[in-house]
Formats: sequence, C-alpha cells, structure tokens
Amino acid sequence: MSAVKSLVSKLTGIAFAILVIATINFVLVHSAPGDPALVIAGQSGATDAEFIEQIRRDYGLDQPWFVQYTSYLTKVVTLDLGYSVRQRADVSDLILERLGPTLLLTLSAFGLSLIGGVFFGALAGLRQGTWKDLAISLAALILYATPVFWFGLMLVLVFSINLEWFPAFGYANIRAASFTPWQYALDVARHLVLPAVTLAAIYMAVYTRLMRASLIEVSHEDHVKTARAKGLTEGRILRGHMLRNAAGPVITFAGLQAGALIGGAVVVETVFSWPGLGRLTFDSVTARDYPVLLGLFLVMSILVIAINLLTDLIHRLVDPRIGAR
Repeated sequence: MSAVKSLVSKLTGIAFAILVIATINFVLVHSAPGDPALVIAGQSGATDAEFIEQIRRDYGLDQPWFVQYTSYLTKVVTLDLGYSVRQRADVSDLILERLGPTLLLTLSAFGLSLIGGVFFGALAGLRQGTWKDLAISLAALILYATPVFWFGLMLVLVFSINLEWFPAFGYANIRAASFTPWQYALDVARHLVLPAVTLAAIYMAVYTRLMRASLIEVSHEDHVKTARAKGLTEGRILRGHMLRNAAGPVITFAGLQAGALIGGAVVVETVFSWPGLGRLTFDSVTARDYPVLLGLFLVMSILVIAINLLTDLIHRLVDPRIGAR
C-alpha cells in the first residue's frame, strides 16, 4: 500500500506539473509582442485584411484569451495539440516525426555525459594532485568555458572535413532508403557521433568536476577508513564504499540539468541540421507558429519530467538504500 500511495502521489504531482507548465507556456507565448496574424500573412506574401482575419479565425486569435485558454487545456487533456495552418499538418504529427531523432540525441548525450563524467571524475579524484588530475581538471574547465556551437563547428572541421571520419550534417545518408536495417543503423550512428559529443561535452565537464570533489570528500569519511582498517583491497573499497556514495550527487545534479540538456539540443540540432524538436522549435519561433510552439513546449516539458524519473531510477539502482526510505 505504501508503494501504491507513493506511485499515486507521484503521478498526481506529475499531472499537476504538466497543467502548470501548459498554463505558463500559454501565457508566455501569447504575451509575445506583435500580431502573429500579420507575421504569418507577411511571410505568406498576402497582406489583405480578409486574409488576415481568416488567419485569426483559423488560429482562434479572434476569441477572448480565456476562451483560447480553455480550448487549449481541453485539447491538452484529450492529447490534441492542434493544427498548424502554416505547415498544413497536425501538430502531433509534426512533433512525432521529429521526436525520435531528439530522443536519440538527448538520451545519447545524457548517457555519454553521465558515464564520462563519473569515469573521468573518479580517475581525477583517485589521482588527486598528480598530472592526471591536473590534465582532467584543466580539460573539464576548458570544455565548460567553450561555447557549444563553436565546439560543434570545430568537431566538424577536424573530424568531418579534415579527417573525413564522420558526416558533418544531417540524420542519415540520402541513399538510406536502399540500406539494410543494419546499414541504416550504422549510418545513423555515424551521423549521431558529432552532435551527441557536442551536446554532452559541457555537461560531462560539470559532472567530472562534481564527481572529483564528491569522491575526494567520500574518501575521508569514517566508513571508508573503517574498510581500510579491516584490510579490504582498494578496488573493493572503491566499488563498494566510494563510487556509489560519490556518484549520488552527480546523478541528482544530472536530473536537475535535464531541462538545460533539451534546451541545448536546439543549438546543436541547428548547427548539425539534425531533424529533431530543437530544429522544429527554431523554425516555429521564426514563423511565430503558435500551435506548434505550444505543442513543442509541452512535449519538451514532459521529456524533462521523464528524464528526471529516469534519473531517479538510476539513483535507486546505484544506491538501493533510497528505495527503502
């Protein structure tokens, strides 16, 4: 019963969070200056009053704000994200088309940054004061201070243009339709390497520094000293007493940065022409496509919540004592 109550409480909190997020998204988008009908009409090459009024009716902009808000929430509850007049397609179809590439990119970057940060941070913490510690700390500082878009362009210059190891842009080869499933998977993986490394780099730097500091702190705790006094090997002490305790703060911080990770995907997808939600967001902001923006903000918020739940699960696997509390 306790587990059921905990699950119901968590699901209720998630539902309330989504409702609040949907409300904030609606207010922010509709508070933007300017008339979106005029923007859409201008981009369509027509500025007559009748066409502008038609756009307002299609988008529901001729209705009072509370009517628009009620209609929007009703559609959210029924999983109807609306219709994009500009792109002549359902918003849900547009998002589903781009959701896979974004999930592939963000989850790959999340796993790479977390695993790399824990590994290099532990290596630096165990070699405190040595040249390895200095080199890893310096590299992490440089990565953290480097702009994401510049780092991505440098990776393209080195590994795509000069070495020709990986493709520079896109999601798959234009001949992918003739590939076998295995060839297609390998082709997508080759296109994924540079965007995933670019997106993961800054977060890996943060997790490396955090893991280093956490491991050094844990190494001076009483239970570690007791384990050494019992004659346990350093490897066993590291695996059983230090890594799990030191990785906890890193995993928690990684979950808190899930929103920044998805937000960073907008820049990375634009740099690498990756056909995901970030690129769709950039195009929709430029076009002032309100239905698509509202749908994107809602879906991205749900993705952040999902990554936080994933982080919580990883935390429980790393430290089983959390599940017993």
